[in-house]
Amino acid sequence: MSEPSTPARATSLAPGPSVDTTGLRVAAIVPCHNEELAVGKVVRDLVDAVPGIDVYVYDNNSTDKTAEVARDAGAIVRYEHAKGKGNVVRRAFADVDADVYLMIDGDDTYDASAAPRLISTLLEGPYDHVLGVRREVTETAYRPGHATGNRMFNALVSGIFGVEVSDMLSGYRAFSHRFVKSFPAVSREFETETELTVHAATLRVPQTEVEVDFTDRPEGAESKLRTYHDGFKILRLVLHLARVERPVLFHTAVAAVLMLVGLVVGLPAVLDYLRTGLVPRFPSAILAASIELLSFMTFFLGLTLSALKRVKDENMRLVYLSMRPPATVAAPVEGGTPAQSTR
Repeated sequence: MSEPSTPARATSLAPGPSVDTTGLRVAAIVPCHNEELAVGKVVRDLVDAVPGIDVYVYDNNSTDKTAEVARDAGAIVRYEHAKGKGNVVRRAFADVDADVYLMIDGDDTYDASAAPRLISTLLEGPYDHVLGVRREVTETAYRPGHATGNRMFNALVSGIFGVEVSDMLSGYRAFSHRFVKSFPAVSREFETETELTVHAATLRVPQTEVEVDFTDRPEGAESKLRTYHDGFKILRLVLHLARVERPVLFHTAVAAVLMLVGLVVGLPAVLDYLRTGLVPRFPSAILAASIELLSFMTFFLGLTLSALKRVKDENMRLVYLSMRPPATVAAPVEGGTPAQSTR
């Protein structure tokens, strides 16, 4: 099975018969915090779209009737008291065992009826990660500034990690068993989508993208996103992951900045010495030499961390390969019934 380093371009599949998941365990993870107005519809739409799916609604400190509404709609309700979507994902990925995983927000902004497209794409690849790329069906689906911020983060992550991604902040995705069980899930809040995207890029798993409709929240429902607060957290995580996952690139950039600063500080002292043979700016000369030394140390630190990262990558790869491979299924016969799934 090939392992492309970049995902295929997003595709939008026409509605059709859902893929046959006979013999496969399909689980949907639905993180929720105060979503009583929307979660019932999300659960019902998932159950209608994917017969036999187990929908796990994780109530994350809700103060409304989210749990009761989800349970009445047919969901398996579980609780995660550590605040944050990342904590929910960490708990759910550890506790839930399935062949195919679907992750979707409980606010009914994503088209739950698109679940068969994501799952069939995952199985037919077979892929380990299918990203649901949001396509706005209403002009107000994105909050002000979110679309621009998303594009900026897409470009930043694509440039740093060498993977083309169209919607890294999407909360609608499908995963294989081995992707979920090899995902470290370190982040705590809304940065978890960034961590998922970078994990897929770092591990170079087979992945692709599928367009899904994205619309406004139900009337009366309140968004949990905080534009600038969450944006800075995501940026901080991207920089942290760049330092950890691309140590040579990160430390070379820092070393270059330090070298430039050292040259600026020390150049007057060098010019004075060349002109007079004296060093009247002795403190500046010492400071410049110290900064240049720090620059070289930073560069060689990057080389050392790169060697350690290779060991870590090899261990992550072995953990990934120790899991069962993705379930596969033959492509559906046009106008007929999909072929029997196999494992």
